[in-house]
Amino acid sequence: MKKLFLLFCLIGSFASAQTPDSVHIKANYEKMEVLIPMRDGVKLFTSIYIPKDKTKTYPMLMQRTCYSVAPYGPTKFRRNLGPSKYLMKDGYIFVYQDVRGRWMSEGTFDNMRPNIPGNDRKNKTAIDEASDTWDTIDWLIKNIKGNNGRVGQWGISYPGFYTAAGIPDAHPALKASSPQAPISDFFFDDFHHQGAFLQSYIAAFAVFGYQHDKPTDKSWYDDKIMRFYGNPPKDGYEFNLNIGPLKNATEKYHKDNFFWQQIVDHPNYDEFWQERSLLPHLTNVKHAVMAVGGWYDAEDLFGPLNIYKKIESSSPGTYNTIVMGPWSHGDWARENGFQQVNHIYFGDSISTFYQKEIERKFFNSILKEGSQPALPEAYMYDCGLKTWKQFAEWPPKEIPPVKLFFDEKGKLSINQPTKSEAVFEYTSDPAKPVPYTSQIEGLVFTPRRFMTDDQREASRRPDVITFQTDPLTDDITLAGEIAAKLKVSMTGSDADFVVKLIDVYPNDTPNDTKHNPANIVMAGYEQLVRSEVFRGRFRNSFEKPEPFTPNQITDVNFALQDLLHTFKKGHRMMVQIHSTWFPYIDRNPQKYVDNIYKANEEDFIKSTIKVYGSSVVEIGGGEKLKAKIEPKK
Repeated sequence: MKKLFLLFCLIGSFASAQTPDSVHIKANYEKMEVLIPMRDGVKLFTSIYIPKDKTKTYPMLMQRTCYSVAPYGPTKFRRNLGPSKYLMKDGYIFVYQDVRGRWMSEGTFDNMRPNIPGNDRKNKTAIDEASDTWDTIDWLIKNIKGNNGRVGQWGISYPGFYTAAGIPDAHPALKASSPQAPISDFFFDDFHHQGAFLQSYIAAFAVFGYQHDKPTDKSWYDDKIMRFYGNPPKDGYEFNLNIGPLKNATEKYHKDNFFWQQIVDHPNYDEFWQERSLLPHLTNVKHAVMAVGGWYDAEDLFGPLNIYKKIESSSPGTYNTIVMGPWSHGDWARENGFQQVNHIYFGDSISTFYQKEIERKFFNSILKEGSQPALPEAYMYDCGLKTWKQFAEWPPKEIPPVKLFFDEKGKLSINQPTKSEAVFEYTSDPAKPVPYTSQIEGLVFTPRRFMTDDQREASRRPDVITFQTDPLTDDITLAGEIAAKLKVSMTGSDADFVVKLIDVYPNDTPNDTKHNPANIVMAGYEQLVRSEVFRGRFRNSFEKPEPFTPNQITDVNFALQDLLHTFKKGHRMMVQIHSTWFPYIDRNPQKYVDNIYKANEEDFIKSTIKVYGSSVVEIGGGEKLKAKIEPKK
């Protein structure tokens, strides 16, 4: 139980994943704990680590979190401070705060508290995460001796959301923000992908859906977690399939969980979700921002990309940069010596390079030197060439766009429109959904391995259609945004569409005996590069879903997340399309119902789905595809 508690309370902060240096902390820092009053009288628990050397002034680096600022007590110290050991040893005043309604802070918790448009920061009744950030910084600047008047903030995952939520209407002392793997819109990030529910998160609701009666340093949701982890299943696919319709999860696990109920009650992109999106409020940003993410982050890939793009478009004079590396969720905060996602090795000390040469420069330049960092606009890792690249803008205009066309007999054509009238057909059965991974996994809160998984097993399924090119005669780099433009029909009245972009290795590729298990065959490996799901009912509006007319050809257009990947000479490009992806994504009944969370067993039907040869996948082109990533209302 203790290990389980630590797992959940440290999700997103990665405090235990960094190299510990508690000896340095105790020798060089003193700790104080305070309750900082917010404008409405609620007090937020805050731990402050202050350098013992009083001959200097120091900037502040702050993290606000719902995952606990433990350990509690003025004589108990964290194992590490700040985003990395390098910044810890550079000397900062480090601030950690339990957000409103969590752990030792007062108030009521809201998973994504709506931002108050044009919020007057002197209004005593209007509070949001931006006002709590403002009030905290104002108190710190006025009450903590030895600060130099400059504040930065950072956080990963949920703390990344709180970092991003503190950007609008920022306090003048806030000079640098680094939202890392941040949630930006819960209908497109984290618990949903474009409105489709991530059923793999079903056990996570215990952490987020219960209020505590009063400030506490003890977990108040352990018994809820034990509903799943008291005797954890070894096969998450089987476990989730046995749940049946999601209405059964409500009754069996989550009928007393307020966050689950919010999701059940709001299946569409209605006012509830719209007012919780951060993106519309990221305007007139005046301080420096560095968004950070991982190309293989199964949770929060949408967040960093779209926060960067929104600030770039709304605040063109602001220092705004983005970093995307070959990481899973939050892996840049730790260094394992080499970076690998599932069976794919990307290189050595990649996180160390980021921490020393990118993150450290960003914060030190702004907060210590008061100068603009000498960093590129976009520091992006090419996951095919396995090297860093720098760009003056993102998406990059200098890399040519590519169009992939579907031809007869499963042929994928590059930039060559086909006149094919071929029709590709499969039968999607919710009772036998396509697994999201080729490996057996238990309950996985943060799916990681499947993001570079071998797709050969999916290629062999009759409910997956597969297209591939001939072996490439030259390297081809794909960069920027991706748009899938499908023409489909179906015998049912609703369907999901999963589109995958895959890198197929040559048949003479040797095994990586240093990094991979002996049973992994790299010859012919079909590496997942980018993928996304789209719930077809939202094809015209995320706010007002519509059923399909059976057997009528219909356009389904949607965006996948960005990529930077070079397909090497001798490799092939592959595209797969299917309609289930379980249990990563919940099952669409395929018979239209108003609310899938309340669907009955008899609503789940087989559907024969056709994809027409006039479909196309577009990649890149700079500003060309930007309109396709805006959620339709």
